[in-house]
Amino acid sequence: MTKKALSGSTLLSIKTLGELKASGYQPLHIKDELRHNLIERLRKNENVFEGIWGYEDTVIPDVERAILSRHNINFLGLRGQAKTRMARQMVSLLNEYIPVIKDSPLNDDPLEPISRFAIDQIQKYGEETPISWMHRDERYTEKLATPDVSIADLIGDVDPIKAASLKLSYSDERVIHYGLIPRAHRGIFVINELPDLQARIQVALFNILQEGDIQIRGFKLRLPLDVQFVFTANPEDYTNRGSIVTPLKDRIDSQIITHYPHDIALSRKITAQEANLDAEQVKVVNQFELSKDLIEQVAFEARESEYIDAKSGVSARLTISAYENLISSAERRALINSETIVNLRIGDFYSVVPAITGKVELVYEGEQEGAGIVAQNLIGKAIRTQFLNYFPNPDEVRKQKKNPYHSITEWFGQSNMIDVLNSNSEKEHMKLMESIPGLKELVEQYHSNVGKEELIFLMEFALYGLAEYSQLSKHPLEKGMQFKDLLSSMFNISEEDYPEDLE
Repeated sequence: MTKKALSGSTLLSIKTLGELKASGYQPLHIKDELRHNLIERLRKNENVFEGIWGYEDTVIPDVERAILSRHNINFLGLRGQAKTRMARQMVSLLNEYIPVIKDSPLNDDPLEPISRFAIDQIQKYGEETPISWMHRDERYTEKLATPDVSIADLIGDVDPIKAASLKLSYSDERVIHYGLIPRAHRGIFVINELPDLQARIQVALFNILQEGDIQIRGFKLRLPLDVQFVFTANPEDYTNRGSIVTPLKDRIDSQIITHYPHDIALSRKITAQEANLDAEQVKVVNQFELSKDLIEQVAFEARESEYIDAKSGVSARLTISAYENLISSAERRALINSETIVNLRIGDFYSVVPAITGKVELVYEGEQEGAGIVAQNLIGKAIRTQFLNYFPNPDEVRKQKKNPYHSITEWFGQSNMIDVLNSNSEKEHMKLMESIPGLKELVEQYHSNVGKEELIFLMEFALYGLAEYSQLSKHPLEKGMQFKDLLSSMFNISEEDYPEDLE
């Protein structure tokens, strides 16, 4: 935080106020510091927000403009849109070290002290006032706004224990225990889920944002706090749980709208980056491009589903957790069957239901199994959507003379059925897929250049896809899925489907 360039080693060697003055140091407010460092990064074409995908032409330019304008920022968007991550990455725009009065509770600048402690230290020691150096990582403070957050938490309060132990009057400024915001002086302060903060607490932020000062229990303090405020909020909060009071919104200079990835390619990039997989899992499980697309497609289907509350959103965490579950499902099968390498299967996708049910909010919760049923339907819709990227639309070729699915559906129409079990070994699964006439030929017709492992995967995918297009019937089993002819399954109603009094 100097206008005169100093090396890190030179900075850290400075221990007193006199040495600091001699070095040519000049104070710089945090918003000017962020602006200055952003300008340097932009001139060098350096990426400020690493690992943030899909915001290159939308959110990131808005954030950079806000920083250049020295604005406080509110990120407005649904859950799982990297709002907090972007706030945390703003730390990289701070100088690596800044000088502070040693042991100061408010990170006082030695040349611009604001606390009673710092002022007293300078009066007592003068040029020999001890200083220390604060790393940029220590200049970030984050608070989740909950209804129980108090003014004392954020701003401060009188500490009776301190007053008693130091034998001070309650009118003495030294009895004040400062809250999080004053202690974030010269730093970045983030309040997550701002609408959840009670209205009276939001009102207490007015002066801090506008004037930079605070009031505590009637103390006439003039603390010109130097803080970069960043808020996050979910649009759902404005109607369901709380709201940002209008005068506070008016004092937040830039409100930046975040969004979900616009396409599957970006979603895949985010999932691959965030998924917590170790090298052993990746080594054991063979993955395919389609399997990665299917996981992302589930999230896209969820965001369009009439059963899921659109205001709540579908976080990117859904696909990350689902992807981890998917790989673990195949890994578990390898362990059970004592296999060193396994291939992902479509059946593995139904093992990711637990990763979906907790990440979506239904429009109507209904019974306990409701979320599970919706999750399975989302997987089915994802298969249906991706099916058209690999095979012809069954609805369009149904009446054509050269129907590529005829051999498959005809075989099932002859009262044949198969049980695709999740626990089957690789050899058993391959043998089962190859036992269906026309299935291998179908995949080879449209994907002749794939390897043997992916060929089997696409054969199973075609089977599930035909079921989603009502060419076949599929019924869940405890350990897998059963496929048979659609027409015969409609007429083959078990006895348990009839009430006893109708028999």
